[in-house]
Amino acid sequence: MAEATANTRKWQMRLVYLLLVLAILYLQLLPLQTAPRSWAGPDLILLFTVVWAIRRPEYVPALSVAVVALLADFILMRPPGVMAAILVAARQMLKHQEPGLRDSPFALEWLTAAAALAAILLANRLVLAVFLVEQPALGISLTQLFMNVLAYPLVVLVSRLAMGVRKLRPGETDAVAGAP
Repeated sequence: MAEATANTRKWQMRLVYLLLVLAILYLQLLPLQTAPRSWAGPDLILLFTVVWAIRRPEYVPALSVAVVALLADFILMRPPGVMAAILVAARQMLKHQEPGLRDSPFALEWLTAAAALAAILLANRLVLAVFLVEQPALGISLTQLFMNVLAYPLVVLVSRLAMGVRKLRPGETDAVAGAP
């Protein structure tokens, strides 16, 4: 009984992740500001993926992350597949970090996320440079990295309070926590 409930919760949260990403993409496509800005806001799709991969990686399977990131690449007119591949690799790395971060303080989680976000930015710029693809200015990319790191606690708060995504406690199994 508990296992069936946990399995249902896992699939519900996977669906919530997909719907959340689609809602973010929809909002990004709305023409709310027509003049170009000199700064970049946080990448919410990237942030929610990183938060969920650190806290509950079973809610964001690699295939879902790949499909979502590839869809975002197409819709946002980025080079297709580059960010998707980098984000899947980052998700896998964060998945392996999750057991060590279960009983760690939030500051260490935030530092781990900041390092992952910086690595994602660096890998993206490196791949685009190797293939001679035009990139945004370095200042814009660094501004977005700063905004991502700054917005991380807010995304954690929204994920925890609105969607119930929390870290497993030490000694707690996935079945006890509500997800297999």
